[in-house]
Amino acid sequence: MSDLKIHDETTAPSAARDALAGVNKTYGMIPNMLGVLAENPAALEGYLSLSKSFEHSGLDPLARQVVLLTVSIENACHFCVAAHSAAASKAGLDPAVIDAVRSNQAIADARLDALRVFTRRMVRQRGFVSDTEVSVFLNAGWDKADILAVILGVSLKTISNYTNHVAETPLNKAYKPFAWAPCTRACFAG
Repeated sequence: MSDLKIHDETTAPSAARDALAGVNKTYGMIPNMLGVLAENPAALEGYLSLSKSFEHSGLDPLARQVVLLTVSIENACHFCVAAHSAAASKAGLDPAVIDAVRSNQAIADARLDALRVFTRRMVRQRGFVSDTEVSVFLNAGWDKADILAVILGVSLKTISNYTNHVAETPLNKAYKPFAWAPCTRACFAG
């Protein structure tokens, strides 16, 4: 464990306090991961800015959650999988889709499944997706701007997933009903 502190708006460096207060006001809590990021105000600001940009990426809320959950699963981030499952549930998004992504299974909606598969390949192959993989994604009803939206989502989750790996961030109480643990190697085959 790295011994990184989980800050709130009273313990964070002064440059991060307003941002954490804003998060607390918006969500009624400060996710522990953001409290960890507050140790470096620029890291917190970068994550929050990238998150806001991702909201305007052109992907609808369900598609964004598919991307965020898929990246978090590929990166084996227990915190982000739980947090995004909670957010998706609270937003009333299709539980069958969220469950499928969480269990690394195909989504019944072929278009959303193409998004899940493309995102997974983007992470696994470090961006080196083939022309064929891009064509399959586009032929499923996505467009070229969506490719860049996926890359934006991967970037966003890389910051939080890696932070949680280093910090071993504990789940907030609100996320505990959505706890998730990485599966064995067998469930990632394919």
